[in-house]
Amino acid sequence: MEQQASGQRFLDPIERAKLGVKVFNLPYSQAEALIDEYVSGKNYDQASVDLFKDQVATQIHIREKGAELLVTGGEIIKVLSRSFMQNLPKSLDRN
Repeated sequence: MEQQASGQRFLDPIERAKLGVKVFNLPYSQAEALIDEYVSGKNYDQASVDLFKDQVATQIHIREKGAELLVTGGEIIKVLSRSFMQNLPKSLDRN
């Protein structure tokens, strides 16, 4: 896509989707390097490239926080289960 005033190209939705698939599971530093390599020398509008990098950074941050929440949730379930099991009434001895 061409930008009217400067003649620079925008990262269009199809390009963002293709790049997004490539960088989906990468750490941000590797994702950023891949994006920079893709746009290098192709006269892309820097603002559109920066916006895409911000979107990738946000997605990575959400993924990391989601993983932390899963771990925390697992720990909470473990503590609750242990507490429940410890507080069950003891069986009566029948002699």
